[in-house]
Amino acid sequence: MVTPIDRDTLKALLSDPGASSSDFDLNRDLRPAATAKLRPAGVLVPIRDTPQGLRLILTKRSSALKHHPGQIAFPGGRVDPTDRDPIDAALREATEEIGLPRSLVEVLGELPTHETVTQFEMFPVLGWIRGDFTPIAEEGEVSEVFEVPLSHVLDAKNFSIQSRRWRGQMRSFYTVPYGPYYIWGATARILRVLADRVSGL
Repeated sequence: MVTPIDRDTLKALLSDPGASSSDFDLNRDLRPAATAKLRPAGVLVPIRDTPQGLRLILTKRSSALKHHPGQIAFPGGRVDPTDRDPIDAALREATEEIGLPRSLVEVLGELPTHETVTQFEMFPVLGWIRGDFTPIAEEGEVSEVFEVPLSHVLDAKNFSIQSRRWRGQMRSFYTVPYGPYYIWGATARILRVLADRVSGL
């Protein structure tokens, strides 16, 4: 059973920076001998309190996108030159992708960075949404905005490791499905880090 979680508990879970994660954690043989400099990206892990309990907001990427079409993701994207830092980038992208005003977001802290196989260094920012908010999907990038009970993705028992062929090689990855939504890859790996911290309470 998952320990009851509230805002203060979530904030406390972020006090320890912890070790970074990577798409190569389960695929060490696939890591290239030499890698290019990672490109920073800020992603928001938006959580809000509802009458049904704490909920995590996620997006389904547009099938028209060149990279990762149709995948489940956090709102976010690469850090632009005009962004102050990855937190600023995460808040900007959340406004653009799901219409979340940054004035409604209390930044609780950051989870460890995550290296993707596409050579991004993701900076996950945990955000607590204050007040009412109706998501508005940016049609060019997001096909759907939906919510998952936070308790579901904080329960390590809901995660599994699966494999599929990618670029001619078998690749393993974390998954944490919910209903019709197949949450996997970097998104699931970052959530697993948070779930592991909860299991240590």
